[in-house]
Amino acid sequence: MLKSLMVAKAKEELEQELVDKEEEKQRYLEEKAPPLQTSGMSLAELQELCQELHAKIDVVDEERYDIEAKVLLNTREIKDLNIKVLDLRGKFKRPNLRRVRVSADAILRSLLGSKHKVSMDLRANLKSVKKEDTEKKETVEVSDWRKNVEAMSGMEGRKKMFDAAKGPAQ
Repeated sequence: MLKSLMVAKAKEELEQELVDKEEEKQRYLEEKAPPLQTSGMSLAELQELCQELHAKIDVVDEERYDIEAKVLLNTREIKDLNIKVLDLRGKFKRPNLRRVRVSADAILRSLLGSKHKVSMDLRANLKSVKKEDTEKKETVEVSDWRKNVEAMSGMEGRKKMFDAAKGPAQ
């Protein structure tokens, strides 16, 4: 309904614009070219009138020619700029990229090839953490932090840290 109202309104405005243009044209022609009154003029007066009209026609033709030359120049410039834009953009229009969902198995198959049968369940590799265990660890850490700082201070603490880091790797 709204669309049909908009179309009807646009049609009315277009018709009104055409009427306004026609009225403007008539007003301009009446101003610039008043009707000729040749009745009761002698041959010399008619020849003089014709010479004046030819002079006006020549002036108008010169203006028209100048305007046409400017228009041609501008259209050539517009074409050149459009060509430059197309050259800068590239010869082919790039397609819009689509979002593709690929599983980890499909990625591994594409990377390793179809020979290798690799199944990768990422969720199975995640560690499961129990809530009770974390709460117990936090309470232990809160009570021992001062002792840990004192034990780790000095050269002995650094040696313990070095041995701890080195130990599980062996």
